[in-house]
Amino acid sequence: MTLEITELQTAIKELDAAVAKATKIRQEEKAKNTDTIADAKEAQGAVSSAMTVLKEFYAKAGEATAFVQEEPEIFDEPYKGMGGESGGVIGMLEVIQSDFARLEAETKAAEEQAQKEYDEFMTDSEVDKAQKTKDIEHKTKKKQDQSQALEEKEGDLEGTQKELDAALAYYEKLKPSCVDSGVSYEDRVARRKEEIQSLQEALKILNGEEIA
Repeated sequence: MTLEITELQTAIKELDAAVAKATKIRQEEKAKNTDTIADAKEAQGAVSSAMTVLKEFYAKAGEATAFVQEEPEIFDEPYKGMGGESGGVIGMLEVIQSDFARLEAETKAAEEQAQKEYDEFMTDSEVDKAQKTKDIEHKTKKKQDQSQALEEKEGDLEGTQKELDAALAYYEKLKPSCVDSGVSYEDRVARRKEEIQSLQEALKILNGEEIA
């Protein structure tokens, strides 16, 4: 039982270490995701502003060409402004803006999933730790009860042993008078009868009676 308690205590320490490590990783990951989302939003705003400025610029450039009454002789075709160029740049910015929007969405989804997994891990860890702590308390109390019972049994055994030792010592003391080694049962009976007869004769003498 002591070994089981030690193993549970070790498991709780390892669980606490795992929780601390997971919390540290989660905090670092959350900070990174928060920065990424903020940067993506800021970039989208910057790209949107740039697109607005460029659209206004290209619109004004197109309007400026309308005031030209004669086309330059060096052109083989009439001048049509910067329409093609504006379309290419705006299109590229729209792709960049879309990439930042996707980055923001993916990072948010990843953050939500990571937080969900962390919360589940923390819940499972708390339940596991609570169960192990309860097991330690139960086993510790059981161990204390068994230790107390063992002490009582050892005390009873010690008292019984003392009583047994005393009985054996008394037996050894009485043994010579109770057991005459080397003498048969019949001889002991005859000797007892002689002792009784001698006592009876002594009693008669004391009483003034004649011995036959």
